[in-house]
Amino acid sequence: MGLSRGLVFLLLLLYQLQGSDSSLIKLNGNGYEDVIVAIDPAMPEDEAIIEGIQKMVTEASTYLFEATEKRFYLKNVSILIPESWRNKPQYQRPGQESYAHADVKVAPPAVPGRDEPYTRQFTGCGEGGEYIHFTPDVVLGKKEAEYGPTGRLFVHEWAHLRWGVFDEYSEEKPYYAASSRKIEATRCTIGITGVNKVQKCQGDSCTTRSCRTNSTTKLYERDCQFFLDKDQSEKASIMYMQSIESVTEFCKDENHNQEAPTLHNEKCNLRSTWDVISSSEDFIDNVPMDTPPSPPTFSLLKIHERIACLVLDVSGSMTISDRLNRLKQAAQYFLIQIIEDGSWVGMVHFNNQATTKSEMIQINSEAERSKLRELLPSSAGGGTSICSGIRRAFEVLKIGGFEINGADIVLMSDGEDTTAKECVDEVTESGSILHFIALGPNFEYAVKNMSDLTGGSFAHSTDEAQNNGLMDAFGALTSENADVTQKSIQLESKGDTLDSNHWLNDTVVIDSTVGKNTLFLVTWKNAAPGISLWDPKGTQVTDFTMDTDSKMAYFSIPGIAQAGTWTYNLEAKSDQEILTITVSSRAASSSVPPITVNAKMNRDTSSFPSPMIVYAEVLQGYTPIIGAHVTAIIESNSGSIEELELLDNGAGADTFKDDGIYSRYFTAYSENGKYSLKVRADGGTNSARRSLRHPSNRAAYIPGWVVNGEIEGNPPRPETTEVTQPVLENFSRAASGGAFIVSDVPSGPLPDLYPPSQITDLQATLDGEEISLTWTAPGDDFDSGKAQQYIIRISENITDLRNNFDEALQVNTADLLPNEANSKETFAFKPENISEENATYIFIAMKSVDKSDLSSELSNIAQVTLFIPQADAIPDGPGSPEGPGSPGGSPQSGVSVSTIVLSVVGSLAVVCIILSATVCVLKKRRSSSNAETSF
Repeated sequence: MGLSRGLVFLLLLLYQLQGSDSSLIKLNGNGYEDVIVAIDPAMPEDEAIIEGIQKMVTEASTYLFEATEKRFYLKNVSILIPESWRNKPQYQRPGQESYAHADVKVAPPAVPGRDEPYTRQFTGCGEGGEYIHFTPDVVLGKKEAEYGPTGRLFVHEWAHLRWGVFDEYSEEKPYYAASSRKIEATRCTIGITGVNKVQKCQGDSCTTRSCRTNSTTKLYERDCQFFLDKDQSEKASIMYMQSIESVTEFCKDENHNQEAPTLHNEKCNLRSTWDVISSSEDFIDNVPMDTPPSPPTFSLLKIHERIACLVLDVSGSMTISDRLNRLKQAAQYFLIQIIEDGSWVGMVHFNNQATTKSEMIQINSEAERSKLRELLPSSAGGGTSICSGIRRAFEVLKIGGFEINGADIVLMSDGEDTTAKECVDEVTESGSILHFIALGPNFEYAVKNMSDLTGGSFAHSTDEAQNNGLMDAFGALTSENADVTQKSIQLESKGDTLDSNHWLNDTVVIDSTVGKNTLFLVTWKNAAPGISLWDPKGTQVTDFTMDTDSKMAYFSIPGIAQAGTWTYNLEAKSDQEILTITVSSRAASSSVPPITVNAKMNRDTSSFPSPMIVYAEVLQGYTPIIGAHVTAIIESNSGSIEELELLDNGAGADTFKDDGIYSRYFTAYSENGKYSLKVRADGGTNSARRSLRHPSNRAAYIPGWVVNGEIEGNPPRPETTEVTQPVLENFSRAASGGAFIVSDVPSGPLPDLYPPSQITDLQATLDGEEISLTWTAPGDDFDSGKAQQYIIRISENITDLRNNFDEALQVNTADLLPNEANSKETFAFKPENISEENATYIFIAMKSVDKSDLSSELSNIAQVTLFIPQADAIPDGPGSPEGPGSPGGSPQSGVSVSTIVLSVVGSLAVVCIILSATVCVLKKRRSSSNAETSF
């Protein structure tokens, strides 16, 4: 290859600069255009929500302009209104805007009673989020006392969404020992003032007292809160508390608090929020405006029934590898199960010319579905003209009296067509949404560009029918604007190649959140198989509908299917038989959201050796499901399969632990071309739970304000006693994650270009004379395999450790052997050669090295404190219910305590504990063969 290591790392970092971003936002000059705020389809009608959105966004635009030093504002915003709401003259029909592309979702709270605003974020520092979630009460201004004005709140969340910064407060670590030797509230900037108090309320009666210290942490007790002074002069930071009236800026380098244990410091390597924001692509060639911008303009777009036209390839190449019959099977699945009632559907066939097979008809009963199924292709021949097919679809829409704008064009093609580029502009300007399904090894890049530019989807199926890719691709084409309780949900997708009298046996779980309109669909290539299906009670199902012409059989369960484990056995009746089974269902109740799985790659194109990341999100409504077993199945262009277990452990590719987002790096490139993604998830045995944790990347709850020396408290935030609910019943899900394209993969064995992943969860605790470390093991290649070596270094200066890691004091790790990736690692050592007698902290960081001597990025920096920080004086008496050591009565209050090894001579270490006087203890230790670098 001849690649330099520097070039390799440049390529590896490219993945951070690209994004598989579903957002349609564009920055035009200084104004953000095509921002979508979507009201959840299940929300009851309330026009005040629309007015609240308009007020919030208008105020946010002004605040954003000021916060970004007159650079950015919100120019135009579309508000998506549910189909169930009444029509109004001012409501228009949406074009490419959809709920799937929403930047802000106005929806019920993830946990009932908790209205916390948050941004759903899969990725790391500097990479944008998925969407912002506001509840109706927040939008209506009913939570301003708890979270501040809605416009300011919007900007706080916008910074998460657009620029990938994190919060500068911490509920997990609300206090820390500052270098001033005082206990400080976690915040940025340090100049923000307030008081530390414990407030207990019963009804309208509240009592307040000073905070006491915890004997273990030496910080304030668990119930202590930092009540902000209402009157402040500090201007930063928006990512700490945007609700403070004086705060109009993000933290900058000159006032950034690097000491505070904030999520932003942890994830962004101690950089200020403004440093991260101003490094984004938005700032390239962008200059401040001379005059304030105009207020945002709003488009009110009401969802209507779905309009879709199937555009199906019947060219001569469709006769290869049973493609035509596979298309017929998958399209029937779409028409039987996927397309929603009330939708309008048309059909076009094309080869070198196009033919209208069905004008637009509305799906109101089984009769319309059957009529369309009868029109699916049965023969193929001729050349390929994709533009002819698309243009004919536009004609079908016009003849039916429908607007092309906002219509779904479902295009399935198996071949290249050099003339397709001729209609790219025509398609993108039409306002239609093109969903492209590529079948076989060849496809036309121009068509993929159409799907990208119109906000459509891209899926791929190889000729390896046993992988069930074409069925998965059509099964993923549910409406982007329907309520989740109305969408078809895939529970199973499996296939195999079998010889005669061999079996495909397995089970599928139908949990209680689904069961309506459940369909079992079996396909074959040669001869109809033996089909056996048993319900959870052991009763055998025998009434499958056989369609021998299409080589498929299906069974639709009337009403609500029995919850539990269904068992199926499929017996091949010929050699080299290909059998597949697909199971799908809908929500059992419109009032109980089903468990769903959404899968995607971090981007849809990549070039070797840049790694990619697989994501799978498991939710029930907006509540994360943790503890599930999730597997990604990645199929290459030639049909080879790579399986990856996805993890929600907050390590490697996974940004946050236990947030319902399961992740893993993918580097097993085998060839150039298209790859497809499918994810399987199941609840496991006594493992999966609903998470009740507060989401990451959320605006801080305001406990109250200090006004004229008195605390004006807010009602306590609704809390739950447990972070998770009881174990869920088992469940099964299978979800398509679309397709992605990889280029520049060299032929032959691939070189080892992938280092271990960055360690992001390094934690340190001081236990007597030892520092104990814990972290999650990286792998040989990012988060797979096993690293070769760990390098741990320490320093008294956090900046020196970060910027000059290789020059810092090294810990002896000769006996520390890395375990397999994603294992929990522990290590303890005694710090020595600390030079300054008044040392206050020891900072620790580490790297891992693989067998090819490739080093990971520097870990997060952990620290231990070598003194007891000074607390506020307690006027109401000494003592602490949490143990001794509280200020106000303890003789040790505010005294520096540190353990420092001053010298090492032979086998004796001199340990000094600095209190009011210096006490030195001689401690025998094992001598080291490398005195300069061992500890």
